[in-house]
Amino acid sequence: MALSTSAHWNQTEADWQAMLGFGQGWGLQVQEGAGRPRLAASTVVLPYDQRFAWVSMVLVLPEWRRQGLAKTLLRVALDHLQQRGIEAVLDATPAGHPVYQAQGFEDCWRFTRWRLAERITSPPTAQAATGVSPLQQADWPAVAVLDTQAFGANRLPLLQHLARRLPEAAWVLREGGVLRGYLLGRDGRTASQLGPLVVDAQQGTHTDHHAIALLAAALGALRQDAVQRPMLVDMRDGQPALQDWLAAQGFNPERPFTRMVHQPLRRQGGHEAGHGGQAPVSVLTRAQAPGDPPLIALVAGPELG
Repeated sequence: MALSTSAHWNQTEADWQAMLGFGQGWGLQVQEGAGRPRLAASTVVLPYDQRFAWVSMVLVLPEWRRQGLAKTLLRVALDHLQQRGIEAVLDATPAGHPVYQAQGFEDCWRFTRWRLAERITSPPTAQAATGVSPLQQADWPAVAVLDTQAFGANRLPLLQHLARRLPEAAWVLREGGVLRGYLLGRDGRTASQLGPLVVDAQQGTHTDHHAIALLAAALGALRQDAVQRPMLVDMRDGQPALQDWLAAQGFNPERPFTRMVHQPLRRQGGHEAGHGGQAPVSVLTRAQAPGDPPLIALVAGPELG
């Protein structure tokens, strides 16, 4: 907690315990006065379905930064994953982006954190939507199918953990008995966070409307809570209607993130003949993050994916 608090991050002890329960972490200790050890840096990896793993909580105490601690732990984590044939994925802040790029991570897509700092004093504005209801136990199989398509791996245990953390934020949207979207959230150290929010992109022009309906339901439920704190959402870029709605509710953009993938050189279509009998030329493809990004309205958070 001292590490994440020193970086002004939002994690609670429950977040740390969940991440270490679902994944694995490494730390570096330093010796301070009177030989007392102190945790100065950390890195955590969360394997998802053994298909890929999230690299997160790359943290260094302010007084120990720029001494190679983060790079050392990142290399430990990447070696650990490469030995197991697991691809590494992460969400980079602007400050961390050049560090990860130097280690071989490549950009895929971006999202932006939005913050609602004021208390929710009036019902959120949204067109009436049918089919929005609190998440029930019977919804989990359909939620798992939709989320696996969007995220790229089955992470049902994590989703169920989030639903217990902030039940007021757990909502689903159904049309004709078919699940078309869901929203979860969690409590944080300084703010509650809404996400992930996944909506079936097959609905075309209704996609933003469905995302807004789910968010309006959650914000309306949280408004009734006697203890209200700031609210965070991490919205995938390229959703103008949802962006305008968030701004109308009082949310403001805070900072960008970049989803990045670390993987070996990819070859497309074998080799192309070189000029003048020279060696063949490999054609490299662009890095692609797992899953189906257009289905994702809000991510779970940069530490979770």
